[in-house]
Amino acid sequence: MANQQHADDDNLALEQHDDHEHEHGPLAELVTVRDWLRYAVTRFNRAGVFCGHGVQDSFDEAVWLILGSLALPLDRLEPFMDACIPSEERIGLLEAIEQRVDERVPTAYILGEAWLGDFRFTVDPRVIVPRSFFAELLEDGFAPWVEDPEAVGSVLDMCTGSGCLAILMAHAFPNAHVSAVDLSEDALDVARINVADYGLEDRIELVHGDVFEGLEGRRFDLILSNPPYVTAEAMEALPPEYLHEPQMALASGEDGLDVVRRLLAEAAEHLNPEGILAVEVGHNRAIVEAAFPDLPFEWLPTRGGDDMVFVLRRKDL
Repeated sequence: MANQQHADDDNLALEQHDDHEHEHGPLAELVTVRDWLRYAVTRFNRAGVFCGHGVQDSFDEAVWLILGSLALPLDRLEPFMDACIPSEERIGLLEAIEQRVDERVPTAYILGEAWLGDFRFTVDPRVIVPRSFFAELLEDGFAPWVEDPEAVGSVLDMCTGSGCLAILMAHAFPNAHVSAVDLSEDALDVARINVADYGLEDRIELVHGDVFEGLEGRRFDLILSNPPYVTAEAMEALPPEYLHEPQMALASGEDGLDVVRRLLAEAAEHLNPEGILAVEVGHNRAIVEAAFPDLPFEWLPTRGGDDMVFVLRRKDL
């Protein structure tokens, strides 16, 4: 009996030794949020991950991915820094970090959500990840170009994608009917989810169409557009993260102005007499001004720069 007991003890010790041999690497050695944050930042930095979807650097990206993966509030990192992460949660966390690094999938797609200010939106690869200078411009009702947000009756979000700007417009202009247009049926399916999440089905009308097609005879107090505006040259040089997004939402011809040209040509027919057209064009100010030297563009100051968004009044068009 004693010999049998010794044999059993030896086998148990061997099994424990084997188990211990396998207990190494991130899943075994990283325990707290602090541990995983350090690991993720290092992985992102070494891999040269590109942070262009709403965060400034690899630290913010890691915070977003880790807190989002653990269903923790994104603005409350400190209280959780030394919290232990159970082993079953570590598996999903490691998979998310590996997906971000190896496949360059944007964090928003991994988590299935993105944020503009305090507004959360469902996203997936059917829509580009929400990011727009209009988010901050709408915080104060698009002042001073809109004098009284409550007097605005009808607004249009052209190239709505996920519906994010249409939803922000519905909040900024509480009495306005919002129309949101996109050429992609897939994008409009995502927009429907977001509109329903905010309970705005009665105020936001989703329209499938190519620019102003389908809006014949309709006029608006304000038309906002964050259209595709990436030049052919810039498309060739995009970081791999952007290649997960629908290319039709990014590319817009050789000089990036294919959609902008149509907006400028047709907007006057769809604006009320005192109506305003506002368009985001990224870093293309010089291209826009060279293409339309006679238009009195007014460029709006934003935190990202003072030449990303232009405004024109109907009389200017």
